[in-house]
Amino acid sequence: MSNLEILEARPLKRGAVRHAFFTRRGGVSTGIFASLNCGHGSADTEEAVEENRARAATALGVEANALLSVYQIHSPNAVTVTAPWTRESKPHADAMVTDVPGIALGILTADCVPVLFADAEAGIVGAAHAGWKGAFGGVLESTIEAMEHLGASRRRIAAALGPSIAQESYEVGPEFHATFEKAASDNNRFFIPSDRADHWRFDLQAYVTERLGSAGVEVSREAAIDTYASEEHCFSYRRTTHRRESDYGRLLSAIALAG
Repeated sequence: MSNLEILEARPLKRGAVRHAFFTRRGGVSTGIFASLNCGHGSADTEEAVEENRARAATALGVEANALLSVYQIHSPNAVTVTAPWTRESKPHADAMVTDVPGIALGILTADCVPVLFADAEAGIVGAAHAGWKGAFGGVLESTIEAMEHLGASRRRIAAALGPSIAQESYEVGPEFHATFEKAASDNNRFFIPSDRADHWRFDLQAYVTERLGSAGVEVSREAAIDTYASEEHCFSYRRTTHRRESDYGRLLSAIALAG
């Protein structure tokens, strides 16, 4: 029997909005993918991933084929969803928005920040995959703008961060730091020195929060647990890399409007 573990953010619990930051618990996958691996891009069995996604869809109150994902490419690209697509036809993008009830927008992560958006009054929701490249490149702002094109108002939009890597777990090199410093000198506030010379620890969650706040939307971080440190609850690409494991599972974060 399914025993899904779901994290929620209070600002998204309004009106017809349904959302969930799923952890790795409550699925059927085994081994390094145990247990709620929702990523077809992993080497997990297709049957297990499909069952896991079906369980998530049920929890959100949508049909299994209405839980949609994009082919994530660390871009600023946001697409507007008007109807379900197939796995073969999913667009290359890193954010989705919709005003269609019964469609769930799903983001897959394993350290990057999943961000869910809602203007409950207008009946418009969004979801974004915000790794450092996407956040740096403007994917959060693209999502908000796409919602506005559907009729949302950014003063009403609530955004929530989900499970993602925290600063104490995210060591980066000098080239990474230089990229942000060159873009804006005050980006230094998102870095602290690491134990290794010429290395830093980057606060991706704070950077995403700042971008969202500067865009004028309400922001919640109550579901933003550290994926690297929370092995019992989360998959982590960086943890897998450090252990030299062969692969890793993907966490699902999703939002929908009740049909």
